Amino acid sequence: MDLRELEAFLAVVETGGVGRAAARLHRAQSSITSRIHQLESSLGMTLFHRESQRLRLTVAGETLVDHARRLLELADQTRTAVRSDEVGGKIRLGAMESIAASRLPHPLAQFHRRYPQVWVNLSTMSSHGLVADVQSGGLDAAIVGEAVDATRFRSVPLYEEELVLVGARDSVMLREPRRLAGGAVLVYHKPGCAYRRRFEQWLESQHIVPAHVLEFASYHGMFAAAAGGVGLGMLPRSVLEVFPQRDVLSTRDIAPRLARLKTFLITSRDRHLPSLARLEECLREDAAKQRAGSGCGRVKAEKQKAVSAAR
Repeated sequence: MDLRELEAFLAVVETGGVGRAAARLHRAQSSITSRIHQLESSLGMTLFHRESQRLRLTVAGETLVDHARRLLELADQTRTAVRSDEVGGKIRLGAMESIAASRLPHPLAQFHRRYPQVWVNLSTMSSHGLVADVQSGGLDAAIVGEAVDATRFRSVPLYEEELVLVGARDSVMLREPRRLAGGAVLVYHKPGCAYRRRFEQWLESQHIVPAHVLEFASYHGMFAAAAGGVGLGMLPRSVLEVFPQRDVLSTRDIAPRLARLKTFLITSRDRHLPSLARLEECLREDAAKQRAGSGCGRVKAEKQKAVSAAR
């Protein structure tokens, strides 16, 4: 098994056929076919079901896809490291949408200034989805809102979020949360969201069963619904602080045991990229600065129209 065989294999998978793979790689079709046969021979496994003019991955082929991508990316990183003293290549970073919006713009800009030759591909999803993608090799690293299996992942603590209830400025439900039993809770649309789980835990602790659960694909949509008096959401204060129309909203504190949520940068324990180490350094620096400035941020937050804590 060599890199050219893996390259041919992935080209066939991604383009959907030998002919298109040959065009992409500027090779003869017979060369691509030969590479695939050599790869199957070296692995001792059939990678494609051959059905007339179609190729369909076998179970072994599906297993190989992620590993092949990782091997080729590692080879690319190795070439870059050998040819130059500079860090280069690509990083596939995942994050919760709230973190991407409120925490990442500054450290990613700083990272780009330091290492302009590194491309950071950022994607957002729920914590559960991010963990699964790091484990499968779909992401190099992710920032999640939950603890992970230390035997599988390397975990670096970054930010600590403060969750608050968010509603309209004149919301009766904020003053009297038990009225949520006749109202609506506003949540992220994927159940794997760490904040959604905390909201559900808080509702259970208050013995509240809401009349409606409304799901949103974005926090801005959630804020708009909250401002309209539709219901209450539970979101990090840091996200609210970057919302341009936050003056139409109010917050209510909740008990610290549910309000405090730590976020972590996680990577697979077998993932070692020079560029990823540099990104981790930038994120650590930014998290330390934000912790140092949290006192000022707290004073600013207290000036907002927040009501007394819910216990």
